[in-house]
Amino acid sequence: MNWFAFNPGDFAVSFLSVLLEGIPFLLLGSIISGVIEACVSPQRLAAALPRNPTLAVCVSGLLGLVFPMCECGSVVIIRRFLKKGLPLGSAVTYMLAAPIVSPVVAISTLAAFRGQFSVEMTTLRLSLGLIIGVVAGLVVQRFPVKTILRNEAGIYPESTAGRGGLKIASTSGLDEPVRETNKVLTAIYTASTDFLDVAVFFIIGAALTSILGTSIDRTALAPIATNVPLSIFGMMGLAAALALCSTTDAFIAATSFGMFPMTAKLAFLLFGPMFDLKLYWLYGILFQKRVVIILAISLFLGIGLLCWRLTGIFF
Repeated sequence: MNWFAFNPGDFAVSFLSVLLEGIPFLLLGSIISGVIEACVSPQRLAAALPRNPTLAVCVSGLLGLVFPMCECGSVVIIRRFLKKGLPLGSAVTYMLAAPIVSPVVAISTLAAFRGQFSVEMTTLRLSLGLIIGVVAGLVVQRFPVKTILRNEAGIYPESTAGRGGLKIASTSGLDEPVRETNKVLTAIYTASTDFLDVAVFFIIGAALTSILGTSIDRTALAPIATNVPLSIFGMMGLAAALALCSTTDAFIAATSFGMFPMTAKLAFLLFGPMFDLKLYWLYGILFQKRVVIILAISLFLGIGLLCWRLTGIFF
């Protein structure tokens, strides 16, 4: 295969470069995730939302700036929020937007794309991530909960009431305030578990993209990279397959796909945190299978067409 030539030295340099750049951000995201798990209750999050349902969905898209959350842990947190009475539209918006609309993601994207339209890429990633999450939440909000969630998920939202149209269900013993020592232990345990779980996907993704970046003849990728729509949808398919963390995927997009247009990299950074192979199974815990499939198709086509339309405007 003339188009494929594996060089261990080149692979090691590329792999370690991506790994050492991305791991600190993955660690930071895991620490924040642990603090949120230990210190932020669903009641506090629900009380922060406005009374107007539409406005509540919009505000939910910005909660990632205050409560950053990696997509790997979003389903667990959203399930808990839904049990506490958080509206489904707000939960879906937070689930999709929070892994992108995050200070950690903003910093990592700026760092990864140094000298490659870093400000434009970061601004577009966060703003479009917010818009897509809000639109998805507003659409879901129009449907009955029983048509979206699985019965087996064990979630029975209460009728809306009180501030923000929310009614907080009675708490169980597991939701009662814990001692400060237990909070610290909970934060450490959650952070370490999230880090180890996500690091596996990141290492695999870094290895695969390093092989792609050092072993494959670039001329073999030229037909894809030079075709804008093909490159955009191809990068989204790759994002789904690699299942990277949103705190580190920018380093892989910036270092391993230099010949691809910036809009294709943007599509990679938008679609991956919202839907990938691991999220397909995680979403299936909460949502009916047809809902998961419709969500995947809608995000794939919507993000792809949007990035295609942006080609030549910002980059």
